[in-house]
Amino acid sequence: MVTLANDPASNVRDLPEPLAEGLSVRDLLAQPGLAGATVLAGRAGLDRIVRGANVMEVPDILPWVKADELLLTTGFPLTRAADTDAGSGARLLDLLPELDRIGLSALAIKLGRYLSAVPEPVLRLADQLGFPLLRLADDAAFDEVLSGMFGVLLRQQNEVLAQADALHQAISAIVLGGGGLPQIAREVSRLLDCVVLITTPDGRVLADEGHEPHRSAIRELDVFDASGRLRTERLRIGVHPVPGGVRAASGSAGMSAIVAGGVDHGRIVAYRLGAGLLPGSMQALERVAIVAALTITKELAVAAVEGKFRGDYLRDVLTGLLPADDQVVEHCRSLGWEINRPMVVVVAELDPAEVSQRAGGAVSGVQRSQHERFASAWQQVLRAHDKTAPVVAFSREVVALLPVRSADSAAAVDGVVAAVSGDRGGGRHSFCAGVSRLVSAPADIAAGYAQARKAVQVGRRVHGHGSVSHFDSLGVHRLLSLVPDAAELKSFAADVLADLAADSPDAADLRATLQTLLDTNLNVAETARLLHFHYNTLRYRIGKLERIVGPFTTDPHLRLDVALALQVVQMRGI
Repeated sequence: MVTLANDPASNVRDLPEPLAEGLSVRDLLAQPGLAGATVLAGRAGLDRIVRGANVMEVPDILPWVKADELLLTTGFPLTRAADTDAGSGARLLDLLPELDRIGLSALAIKLGRYLSAVPEPVLRLADQLGFPLLRLADDAAFDEVLSGMFGVLLRQQNEVLAQADALHQAISAIVLGGGGLPQIAREVSRLLDCVVLITTPDGRVLADEGHEPHRSAIRELDVFDASGRLRTERLRIGVHPVPGGVRAASGSAGMSAIVAGGVDHGRIVAYRLGAGLLPGSMQALERVAIVAALTITKELAVAAVEGKFRGDYLRDVLTGLLPADDQVVEHCRSLGWEINRPMVVVVAELDPAEVSQRAGGAVSGVQRSQHERFASAWQQVLRAHDKTAPVVAFSREVVALLPVRSADSAAAVDGVVAAVSGDRGGGRHSFCAGVSRLVSAPADIAAGYAQARKAVQVGRRVHGHGSVSHFDSLGVHRLLSLVPDAAELKSFAADVLADLAADSPDAADLRATLQTLLDTNLNVAETARLLHFHYNTLRYRIGKLERIVGPFTTDPHLRLDVALALQVVQMRGI
């Protein structure tokens, strides 16, 4: 299970990484330093990137070779006294696969005194590996090749730095002018000619800017789930190619984490169709991520103040301290909420975390950052469903007043819960939700809130984590939940069920038989069919059950006690 929304970002730092741009082998061949160089084999690898150079002077060069380098040699390290080209070729046959495995960009050989020709088997191997094998001009000097190549790389890096700095200044001007995430994303997409998405850590899109054809291309890729969440767990920090599919062409994506003060605020993702992102795009994204972090921090601070005022007001309405009259309805409208319509109250709570090892074995509750992300997910989903639906986050719960039609309340709730849950790929935590009866008038909101809270509490005890419980479906558990003393309920179940109350596989098996008998109104034939027992086997089991709990088949009062005791055992946390 991927938990991207709760894991620290892998590129948490204060400054962008050092530049890592380079030139392809194909482009490098066009530079003056390599004038006259030809490709002997491995043309399929000419798009490999070169970021450095090395000179081969000893036979055991492998420990010093690095990825993305151009390796220069005269062939002398491959020869020994009385060696022939065939002997040198044999050593090249052994060397080439290792160089390719390390990630070397290309091998450039100056033929002549030490190696007059590259044997045909070596050329065939280079073609198979897609490993560029180059021949330097006869008059080429290694110092000229190295200085020319590094000069080109330095000029490119200077251009990349200048571009990133210009983008940083443009974004800073937007922020200082009061712009937000959409304006930042729009400017980045314009300058980098790509689609830019700014998301929460688990991929909830906060800003989405860009033009055709890049926008259509990213929508055709399988990177969004049904709720519109960007599957950030399918991308990785840095720039990498994105393969196309049946309907989509391939492209390139870059992703950087938005981090401030050690807090992971989200991701900034750029996608460009075709040849890939422009040089320096990753460095630009990292700089933009710093500005975006400041913007998000500012927006969170403002939202926290506004949210507390709105939340405190709605809490008074939900708890009945403030009667929901016409004046309250109008004030809610001024806050952007519509409460005078049919709706249900939904209370959602994150399921408690497991025992924390870092807390010394103490049971840790829901972390604050998790609860804030959970509340943000509800607000974003409800905003897409209905912008005027109230959604507020309290200390341990999120409360939503979901507008519904009386005929589709369950379907509407299920749709919203599914959208908040997503496909679990973004690290959404398990949560329980309780749903009230239909609230047809504002005056019934307080009663609906009490019903939803009761539903979420009882639902977790009966069905466990991840349950969605409607108040009308609680049945007898509503009454059992009113008993404040859990020990009294446990004692009642133990007295009625005796050995059947034990926490063992045999007791659980017999309880299942007893429950099925009660569900079928003691119809032995139907129970045997449902449990796949022989009729006589079930008769034997009934006798065993009556020896344990008493004559429940003939005593209706005992049968009621047994049914209630089984419901108590079913409830968790008792």
